[in-house]
Amino acid sequence: MRLFPAREVLRYLVVGVGNTLFGYGCYAVFVALYNHLLPARYLPFTVDLASITATPIGVTMSFLTYKTFVFRTKGDYLKEWLRCFAVYGSATIPGLFILPVLTKLLQSIAPLRGVAPYLAGAVVMGGTTIYTYLAHKNFSFSRRNTDKSGLPTQSNSAVATESHTA
Repeated sequence: MRLFPAREVLRYLVVGVGNTLFGYGCYAVFVALYNHLLPARYLPFTVDLASITATPIGVTMSFLTYKTFVFRTKGDYLKEWLRCFAVYGSATIPGLFILPVLTKLLQSIAPLRGVAPYLAGAVVMGGTTIYTYLAHKNFSFSRRNTDKSGLPTQSNSAVATESHTA
């Protein structure tokens, strides 16, 4: 239960739905924009470009909402924001390879041809939820490494001392 506290997970999921809709909305707008600006034959690469463009906007929104409503941390805005980018960056990289392949695969299914890039984006986004929760909890918004003064916490100091003496 400590790994997945019920209220925190519920807040994460509720806020995450809003963040996902916002991020997916940004992605969809950029897919439509780039589809309008670029030839149709570039669609598999258009989805990557849309993802790369939408990610910083979505990450910033997610950072603000997770910080405020889910993990409720104080201060450390720049450090936590950069850590959010690291988490989402590490989650985005596999998606950049999966998106074009999945888009092409979905395009081969006639009824899905028109929605292929949107559906592929939704599948990739959905696949990152558990990873990003754990990474945010233990890295981006981690409270266990330092207290408000920036000094190691007592429990971590004790663990560090125990590990050095073992």
